[in-house]
Amino acid sequence: MDFTFAIKTFSAMFAIMNPIAALPIFLSLTTGMSLGEQRRTAILVTVTVAIGCLISAVAGTTILAFFGLDVNHFRLAGGLIVLLIALNMLNGDDSPSHAGSDQEQKTYKSASNVAFYPLSIPLLLGPGTISALVVFAHEARSGDKVISFLGGIVAIIALLGILLFSGPFIARKVSPTVMSVTKRMMGMILAAIAMEMLVGSLTALFPGWAR
Repeated sequence: MDFTFAIKTFSAMFAIMNPIAALPIFLSLTTGMSLGEQRRTAILVTVTVAIGCLISAVAGTTILAFFGLDVNHFRLAGGLIVLLIALNMLNGDDSPSHAGSDQEQKTYKSASNVAFYPLSIPLLLGPGTISALVVFAHEARSGDKVISFLGGIVAIIALLGILLFSGPFIARKVSPTVMSVTKRMMGMILAAIAMEMLVGSLTALFPGWAR
């Protein structure tokens, strides 16, 4: 097992999903629910994200091939999306591609089931997450690192589930300052991962540049 690749996958997913920053949103959207309802919502979110990650990782390359796209084209586009999310995180803002547009956010309060929208999609399983999953899954298959990839994905989903399930307790212990600092730190890590995706795709698309 390649622990370096597993840690890289986990770090990228943690930075993009940012479950710590998503926790206050989860709590605000489940305000008024009983503790049992909040925990059922947390379980639904975790299951939905897990299924979405599985579909993206397994069928992502096939879907790209259906549209006549190469994984390097998708990695280039995904790198740009991830970089935009990272820059917003460094500025302390939320990316519209990750948290939804202003109009979408206005509908959050009227959403019948916040577990699916907006918590799972687009907050946790947005374009940046899907892009990274497709790229890392392709790299794992081509480099015989599938077990390491799955280990990183299972770890981030397990952490997400634990954070959301224990959200009411964590909210009383974690200050907004800690969340703000964590958000910016993850933004820097995410920016570095985005640049790696961009450089890798450009090198593959334009091999003359590498020489």
